[in-house]
Amino acid sequence: MITPFHVAVQVRDIAEARDFYGNKLGLAEGRSAEHWIDFDMFGHQYVVHLNPALGPAGRVPQIANPVDGHGVPVPHCGVVMTFPQWEALAARLNSVVDSFVIEPYIRFKGQPGEQGTMFFLDPSGNALEFKAFRDIGRELFAK
Repeated sequence: MITPFHVAVQVRDIAEARDFYGNKLGLAEGRSAEHWIDFDMFGHQYVVHLNPALGPAGRVPQIANPVDGHGVPVPHCGVVMTFPQWEALAARLNSVVDSFVIEPYIRFKGQPGEQGTMFFLDPSGNALEFKAFRDIGRELFAK
């Protein structure tokens, strides 16, 4: 049995994060306080914490590593999902994400580990990846 992960990230503004994750992405809000919010990210606990040092226009620093001809932002986190879930999410996100770091596409096409993937940033610069495999159990760690 796979259990939910917990990840916490820093954000520059709690109201902005609530709007992005709750209203735009449609994630249900759990517990919260003045400086943090728990969100249900497809059954996983994703928590945003206010970092006032980022400032009103601040961004979380990151690098990019080359993978399959794209610059993958690091650090990043996200969710592995079924292909129908991923396709539905990609279609919905086109209307709520300002721009993708990596637009939805099929990575490693025709190779072991073929996957649908997409990357985008929250307003504070946290990179999110959502990916899908046609057979998660067989392909997630395929070499």
